[in-house]
Amino acid sequence: MAVTHMQTAYKQNAMNTASPGELTLMLYNGCLKFIKQAKLAIDENDIEKRNVNITKAQNIIRELMVTLKADTELGMNMLRMYDFILSRLIDANVQNERKMLEEAEELVIEFRDTWKEIIQIDRQQRHGAGGKA
Repeated sequence: MAVTHMQTAYKQNAMNTASPGELTLMLYNGCLKFIKQAKLAIDENDIEKRNVNITKAQNIIRELMVTLKADTELGMNMLRMYDFILSRLIDANVQNERKMLEEAEELVIEFRDTWKEIIQIDRQQRHGAGGKA
């Protein structure tokens, strides 16, 4: 029980001290975690678990959408991609379809990996060669 409390406190502290870029990275990683759990639920034919995890992934994508600055062409393109990911998640949930979930997952992985590179480049520029995300 004490270990669980310490893990929760650690995660809470990590969120409280993370930069906006690191928080975005956490959102991508969380989304991927829920997609992975939803894929397992589909494999196990666990409808409730699938729905709960896909809904969590959808909520993360929606959060990324509402916080995105879409006043540039890049921002608008990202918004379209988030919208596509969201539609794949919804369709995967409604149709109990693993392939649609995998399509969403591939795009989230690309966003996450790109974001991770951006954070590393930013850290290197601000703090020297040692920064890793």
